[in-house]
Amino acid sequence: MNMEKKANKILLYYNAYSGSGIFKNNLDYIVERCQDAGYHIIPVRAAKGIVIDEILEEIDQREYSRIIAAGGDGTINICVNAMIKHNIDLPLAIFPAGTANDFAYYFELPNDMDHLLDIALGDKMTKVDVGVVNDRNFINVAAMGALIDVSQKTDPNLKNAIGVVAYYLKALTEIPQIRALPVTLTTPDKVYEEEIYFMVVMNGESAGGFRKLSPQSSMNDGKLDVIAFRKMPIVELAPLLFEVVNGKHPNNRNVLYFQTDRLTIESPEDISTDIDGEHGEKLPLHFSVLNERLKVFVSKDTWHYD
Repeated sequence: MNMEKKANKILLYYNAYSGSGIFKNNLDYIVERCQDAGYHIIPVRAAKGIVIDEILEEIDQREYSRIIAAGGDGTINICVNAMIKHNIDLPLAIFPAGTANDFAYYFELPNDMDHLLDIALGDKMTKVDVGVVNDRNFINVAAMGALIDVSQKTDPNLKNAIGVVAYYLKALTEIPQIRALPVTLTTPDKVYEEEIYFMVVMNGESAGGFRKLSPQSSMNDGKLDVIAFRKMPIVELAPLLFEVVNGKHPNNRNVLYFQTDRLTIESPEDISTDIDGEHGEKLPLHFSVLNERLKVFVSKDTWHYD
């Protein structure tokens, strides 16, 4: 006798070490709220992505209503990569609990646990794009250039202590050995030959504490936003960074900005890269977009896009 499987389970994927630990302190309350709503919660503790990958390979997604991912952008990235690898089409609820929560910021998600649970257990969701770079997916940003190399060699506690924006300002103005790197950017429409200090390929709007790094980005337009900071006189850096903080930089002559659904980045140099806050791929990089591949729960009170 064939019985239809009831989708009454929630997979809870969480990073116990993300951010301040506020999620871990609320774990029992989260389980209680989910059970009160009639769901059976399956907790999965983050462990370098291996565990979530194995579990999503084995689960029968017909038994699940949704996935909750709690952590920063790196944790969400691991979860989404595993979901796409195993063709999991369940909607995703996000609990921002990391040092970097730019993906959650895009959806104007609150920090209040009750409100987050209301959203996660609700029924309002939106479809969003997922970026692809070589054989990896990204939710928010891929970055590359001299600043990435500096960042990856710096104690994260220092960046947290002085603030990410202040750290990057300090890095740009105080590192005498910073140099522009040659890149070739190839799109279906044009080839750009540039010398850059730093560049980002954005799916979202914010990264590294810069809330308006890509002010024209939309996560469901099937496009990636490319922002490259060109070689320039050092005296022009500080005014440009002020424009970046205020989201006024896309028209600056020292900035190359365009949108595309396909991009290849090449360079004769060995350029450091970063994908959603984690070490990235080596060049060449080949970018594309999975249009509206992911369903994300949003708030009916703050999120008004379809």
